[in-house]
Order: sequence, then structure tokens, then C-alpha cells
Amino acid sequence: MAKKIGYMNNYVYDAFLWVFSMLVELFFREVHPRSSWKVPKKGPVLFVCAPHANQFVDPLILMRVVKKASDRRIHFLIAEKSMKRRFVGAMAGLAGSVPVGRAMDSTKPGIGKIYLPDPVNDPCLVRGVGTNFESKEFQVGGTISLPTVNNLAANTEIGEIMGPEELRLKRPFKGGVAMQQLTGRDDMTEEGRFIDGAESRKGPAPGFEGINFKIAPKMNQREVYDAVHDVLHQGGSVGIFPEGGSHDRTELLPLKAGVAIMALGTMESKPDCGLKIIPVGMNYFHAHKFRSRAVIEFGNPLEVPMELVEKYSHGGRREAIGTVLEMVRQALVSVTVQTPDYETLMLIQAVRRLYNPKGKKLPLPMVVELNRRLVQGYAKYKDDPRIIDLKKAVQAYNKRLLAVNIRDHQVQYAKKNIFMILWLLIYRTLKLMVLSIFVIPGFTLFAFVFFCGKVISIKKSREALAASSVKIQARDVMATWKLLVAMAIAPITYAFWVTIFTYWCHRNRIQGYVPQWISLKLFALVQCIVFPTITYAALRFGEVGMDIAKSLWPLMKMLSPWSNNELLSLQKRREVLTERVNNIINTLGPEMFPDFDSKRIIADPFSHSPPVSPTGAPKSDTYSFPTSPTSDGTPSKHLPRNESFKDLNNTDFFSTRPSTPKKSRSRHGSAGGFPLKAFSTLDSKDSLDEVSRKIRDGLRERGRRRSSGADGWEMGSGASTPVSEELDGSLQMTKKEK
Repeated sequence: MAKKIGYMNNYVYDAFLWVFSMLVELFFREVHPRSSWKVPKKGPVLFVCAPHANQFVDPLILMRVVKKASDRRIHFLIAEKSMKRRFVGAMAGLAGSVPVGRAMDSTKPGIGKIYLPDPVNDPCLVRGVGTNFESKEFQVGGTISLPTVNNLAANTEIGEIMGPEELRLKRPFKGGVAMQQLTGRDDMTEEGRFIDGAESRKGPAPGFEGINFKIAPKMNQREVYDAVHDVLHQGGSVGIFPEGGSHDRTELLPLKAGVAIMALGTMESKPDCGLKIIPVGMNYFHAHKFRSRAVIEFGNPLEVPMELVEKYSHGGRREAIGTVLEMVRQALVSVTVQTPDYETLMLIQAVRRLYNPKGKKLPLPMVVELNRRLVQGYAKYKDDPRIIDLKKAVQAYNKRLLAVNIRDHQVQYAKKNIFMILWLLIYRTLKLMVLSIFVIPGFTLFAFVFFCGKVISIKKSREALAASSVKIQARDVMATWKLLVAMAIAPITYAFWVTIFTYWCHRNRIQGYVPQWISLKLFALVQCIVFPTITYAALRFGEVGMDIAKSLWPLMKMLSPWSNNELLSLQKRREVLTERVNNIINTLGPEMFPDFDSKRIIADPFSHSPPVSPTGAPKSDTYSFPTSPTSDGTPSKHLPRNESFKDLNNTDFFSTRPSTPKKSRSRHGSAGGFPLKAFSTLDSKDSLDEVSRKIRDGLRERGRRRSSGADGWEMGSGASTPVSEELDGSLQMTKKEK
């Protein structure tokens, strides 16, 4: 009996996840889940994940995070092409993966050439030269693709076959590049719109003979949808990457309709199932590099409105699918960082660093959130002259950093005197030498694995780039092959070293250093434990060593008078840019984000007075706090809000569910450091005033201590009432009751 599609063996799933979680720990320096408490622990869940940066790592990380956060297992949709690989297919099948046929995997060159005979009035009409559209390779619903340009190939579906050399598309090709390919004309914009006067010209350019194309058959996914519906109807969870394939672009690819069909079909056959769609943002920092970092962010659950289900069932299928797709796309935009190109991404990264002038290290979720806000602001104000000028200045600054071969955070060395720089250089060099002693043994053991992983991943990325129409450098393939190579070659490498040392021990007890009472079996077993431990320790020491090694070059340049002047010039330029960036963000930020001041991530370092609200009252931000009257009527600063990095429960940027602070069991107040007697003994107005004064003095002193000694960043929330105001209000109520 054939195994059911989507069948999951829980024991195999957990064992598979446990083994590969160790690889994730090795490959990534940090994987931080954000808002994972939003994942329901029961009921059907459809995880919609993007961007799809890696076909192997993405599902593995999500499986690990979800299992830890909500103890759920996920049935992933996997390319049918990957299932044909013996080991991967067997493990994926036992882990409950559902194979999906992709048109891109069945694409092959078409015979003849095609063009648009009337691109202005009928862009869906396609005519062929030397073609046979009536052959079995061409099907209604099949896909036609054009040659790749700038690593992107336009494609669309066949709507009607009208003859051997004529067919009609369901939708016209998008973009000016595709229109130029199909007409040979250049009188149109990048969006594919004809410029003024060009509409009067009909047909392709004179002498244009058409363009080559590729064809893919229509994919029947009925079995896939049925398997997904069965899993969801049983209260399970399904994971899907709606972009269709992995890529290394900086923006989301168009979403495939499959995710909407799955959600609507599930609700159509079982309206009361309670399906939730969870958007998941896969935010990586150099995903193709070893020891990179990642933030996996979960968005708010989506529910499919019943009116869309009704429309899907009664003739409005296309409109319902389009609406659900747009819902999913908007949800993914809220948990991902997207830029139109790599240059814009580098610009955003540079602005984020300049917006944090004190260089305090933000946690990964804060970095992702700040990047997202900056991208949104840039998209809205990119045509503003102030933004255009700032962009040019920041890009020029980046070019100077590249020319000098230093990083932005290393410009601060220009502030140090020559003796401090010399001492720092000597100290870090000695530290690097000591770390190297611990790194060399592990590097020697694992060098062959690193070498093979590097060579094979580059080769596979080139092959993937040649076969893909969406990849830029195929970096998404590198991480997969580095992990797969490590899985295959690391055991062989360790076995080789264990054999070598065991034979050496057998010959002469390693020059007599191994006692005779240690058997060869015990010696081999000890090696199987020690060698991976040495490798992992070398890995951790190597991370620190690489960071130190990268800092030596700027220090050496500072010892040269010529380079010193260059760094001083860069440091001054950075100060000017920092002030410009902060001024523009503080000006435009409140226009785009109404809660900008109360929810700011990084305080304004150039502000020395609290911002004022529209009512004239001072508003709280990170460094400026509202005031409350003292007993004599004069304003005084009270306790800063407890929103520091050390108090993570009060922030909404982390993965744990916001919890209600527990009431203290102590009978002593912590604010002022003095015992607070029971209110029943306060039998006069003077006693109440004395307690109020002591509380305010204690809070004021505590605020001064925090302001002078706080190291971490702080973030105003705009959602809490100042502590002193709450206490004053309580005392006033007590007075009235008294």
C-alpha cells in the first residue's frame, strides 16, 4: 500500500530535528525568534514564510523555533525535484513533507520564436515564427518564459491556443524589458507603458524576427491541495514559502496563488475549523556566510473572512484568491525588511548606524525593526530633496570607507591618542596570538571540511545561477551546500583522524604518552568525544579572533600620519552626517509614525529638552522625561520609565508573551530605600505630606542614579503612567478618603 502524501512519523521528525538543530547551532551565531508566542498551540495553522533565502535552512530553523515555542510539528511543502534526491527525499517524506511540482523545474526551450503583433491594443495576443502551439508541449494553463535579463525572466500563463502560430495569454507580460524583448521597440518606460506618441505605431519594430522562449506544462496540484486540507482539518500545521523558490534578492518575489487556494479550500470544506494564517519573516544577516545571524519574526494571525469563502465557492474564485494573496503579502511586509535593490539596502544599513551615534549594540530584533522603519520612511520620502542630498552624502561616505578599507564603527579610533592606539594594537595582537593557539588544533581537524564546503558551495551556486531566472548571485544555495557537505564529510574527516591516532597509539602509544592500561577501544571512543569538542571550541575562539583581526588594520593606519589625517577627516564627516540623519529623521518621523516620540528605538542625542505634545504638555522619549510638581509647587524630574534593555518584559519586541509583573511580597518599598509604614497610622495631613515627600525624594534619587550609570539603550513606550504620578494620585485619593 502506497504511503499517504503528508504522512508524518513523529519520532523520525523529532530525531531529524534534534540532529539538524546541532548543525544550525554550528552554522549560525545567533537565531532569535521574535513574537513566537503568537503561534497558537492548538488548531489548524498555515505558516506563510518569506523571503525564501534557503531551501534547506529556512524550514529547519522554523521547525526548531516552532517546536520550542509551541510544541508543534510542521508539514512543509517541498519541491518535487528535491524529493527525488535519495537521502533528502526519504527524510523529508518521513518528516511529513508534501511534494509539489513546480513549473520552473519542467521548463524546456520552445521551438521557434514569438513576438507581439499588436502590443498597444492587444498585448495578450502572441504570434509565433516556426512554432507549433498545437503540439502536446503547449497546454492551456502552461507557462511561457522569456530569456533572462538582469537575472530576471518574465513569464505568464497560456489562456487559449488559437492555432499552430497564434495563442492568447491569460495576462500580458509585465515590465518594459519584456515588452522590448517581444517587440524590439524601445519607446516605452521601465513599467512597460508606451511614451507619448508611441501608441500610434502598431506592431513590432521593423525587421524584428521574434525572440526565443521556454515552455513549461500546466501543473496539476489536486493531490497537494487534498493533502494540505487533510492536515489542516485534523488541526495540524502546514508551512509554505509562497514565493515558489529560494532566492537572494532584497525584495519579495510575487506570491504564488497556491497559499490562497489552500486557505480558501480548507475553509470551504470545513468553515468552522478556525484556520489561522501566521506570517513569518525570515530575516537573515549574511545568510550564506558561516556563523551568520537570523531573526525569525511571527506576525499577527490572519483569519480568512467568510464572505471571501462564499465568493470563492460561488463564481468569484479569482477575486477571492487575489484578495487573500494581498492580505498575505501585506502581512509579510510587516515582518520583513524589503528594499528594491542591494544598493538601497546598503544605504539603509549605513543610515541605521549613523542614527545610532553612540554605537551602542542593539539586539537583533531592534535592528530588524529599525531597518524596517527606515525602509518605510525612505520609500515614502525618497523624492524629497533633503533625502536625495542625504543619500548622495551617505553613499560618498560609504565609498570613502571602502577606499580606506575600514568599517563605520572603526572610525571612532580617530578620537584616541597615539599612545592609546599603540597600546591597543599591542594588546589585541597578543590576544590574537593567544587565541590562535586554541584555534589551530580545531582548524587542523576541520580544515578539509571547510575547504570542501567552500569549493562545492561555489560550484553549486554557479550552476543554480545559470538555471534560475530570479537569483542574483545564488547565495541562497551556498548555505544549503555548506551544511550538506559538512554533514557528509565531517564524519569521514573525524573517522580519518581517529584512525590515524588510534594506529599511532597501537604502534608506540603515541611516543609513550598514552599509558598501557588504556585500551584502543577506549582511546578511540575518547577521540570521538574530544575531536568535535576541540572543533567547536576552536570555532568559538575563532569568532573572537576574527573580530580582533579585523580591528588591527585601522589601528595600524592610525599610527601613520597620512592615514591618521584621513581617519580624522572621516570622523568629522561622520559627525556631520550623524547630525543630518538625526535631524531629518526627527523631522519626518512624526509625520509618518504618529507614535514616533513615544515608541522611538534610539533617542535623539542632540535634544536637550523634552518634546512637547500638541496640548503643550511635555512628552516622554528615551532621554527626556515629563515632570511632576513637588510639594512646594516647583517642577522636578521624576523616575525614568522602566524601559531599559535589562527589563525585557515591558517591551513588545521580544519573543516571550508580555507578562503581568508579579506583586512584591516585601513590606518595604524599594524606591527610596526606607520602610513604609501602614497607612492606618497616617492620622494627619502632615503625615501624608511627609510620606509623599519621602517617596518623591527617593524616586528622584533613584532616577539620578539611573541617568548617570545606565549603560544600555532605553526606549519610551508611551503606554505607561509615570510612577510618581501614580503614587501622587494614590496619596491624593487617600487624603480625600481620610
